[in-house]
Amino acid sequence: MVLGSLSLCMHGACVVFPAASFKPDLTLQAVQDEKCTSLYGVPTMFIDMLNHPDLNNYNLSTLYTGLMGGSPCPIEVMKDVITKMNMTEVIVGYGLTETSPVTFSSYRDSPIEKRVSTVGLLGSHVEAKVINENGDIVRTGVSGELCTRGYTTMLCYWGDPDKTAEVISQSRWFRTGDIAVIDDEGYCKIVGRIKDVIIRGGENVYPTEIEQILYQHPKVKNVQVVGVPDKRLGEEICACIELKSGVTSTADEIIQYCRQQLARFKVPKYVEFVDHYPLTVSGKVMKFKIREDMVQKLGLQHIHPY
Repeated sequence: MVLGSLSLCMHGACVVFPAASFKPDLTLQAVQDEKCTSLYGVPTMFIDMLNHPDLNNYNLSTLYTGLMGGSPCPIEVMKDVITKMNMTEVIVGYGLTETSPVTFSSYRDSPIEKRVSTVGLLGSHVEAKVINENGDIVRTGVSGELCTRGYTTMLCYWGDPDKTAEVISQSRWFRTGDIAVIDDEGYCKIVGRIKDVIIRGGENVYPTEIEQILYQHPKVKNVQVVGVPDKRLGEEICACIELKSGVTSTADEIIQYCRQQLARFKVPKYVEFVDHYPLTVSGKVMKFKIREDMVQKLGLQHIHPY
């Protein structure tokens, strides 16, 4: 046991709690000292560990697997977890509080390209479908709202039948609010959240696509893309970027990079550099709060998107 960590052993397996709340250095230290083989967390936690200045000084050779979930994981982050943290068999799980614990997950022997770019395959005794705006099931390879049904689905929101009826149909299909694509092999890719979709001049822009591109920029540690109000187009794109330690950049540099990688209408109009993001207690990024902060910072409070 390391200072500040707690180990619980059950049935021959030990669970290590490095600290009362997440600290990248204490987590890396615990992995090294306790010779951990598996590591769990949300993407933000892995991003912080990957960007820790002393990452290469820790011995992570005992790691080989783990689980990442809670929010979509950038492809570049998954690749770095595999190569830089020795987690060659890391998997991703997908679920919501309303469909706990998971409905999709990859497997340790799933192809690497599927493990880094999808949330895996549907679990046993669970059904899934992707529907369009009319509620019709779309073909494989076509995006739409992901719906699931099965033993993982909650019974109801306590004391709120109206809210329950909004998300659970009479036939028990749960509307996740996530936009997804399921391929011919059954692997599911989360494209974004319906409420996060940016409607710019009538074009639907998915923040996840822009984020995946910006994660490939050598100076970018983390990025969150949100929509902000615009008088002419309804909404414009704002990229909030956390840079890697010791580097500098400009909005123009980021915009020029995006112009080389993205369609014109997907290029951010605004680029803001931040030191951190508002997080929930479990480490998930609160996009709605980022949007509120950017609206205030950019002086767009008086504009109401159509």
